[in-house]
Amino acid sequence: MSKNLPNMLENTIAKIRELVDVNSVIGDPITTADGITLIPISKVSVGFGGGGSDYVSKNANKQENPFGGGAFGGVKVTPIAFMVIKEGTVRMLPVAVPPSTTADRIVEQVPDVLEQIASYFDSRKKKNAE
Repeated sequence: MSKNLPNMLENTIAKIRELVDVNSVIGDPITTADGITLIPISKVSVGFGGGGSDYVSKNANKQENPFGGGAFGGVKVTPIAFMVIKEGTVRMLPVAVPPSTTADRIVEQVPDVLEQIASYFDSRKKKNAE
């Protein structure tokens, strides 16, 4: 088999490596004006393959053995969450398909409501302590 196929696969893998790095999975931090830091997190799926064959000439006088083949690759980057850092607290905010029913919407809001309730009680404790 010709040396062309391994070279094609190596070149395809090298190009995929150029496209996909750590910043594709864990993005650069984004800091908002009010001090909240968001770090995007993604899922990366990679696929590649290739194939080829040497063509053997029927003419015994020809020394040529032409090669025919190809290589391909693909990358899919899917955002899955944001890491939210606020006042020393870290929490994951998943990127999900929008809820389709009222019950889904209520379940999705529970963590935010609990955080607001906890914040309310913390502020009352501080107020009472003063």
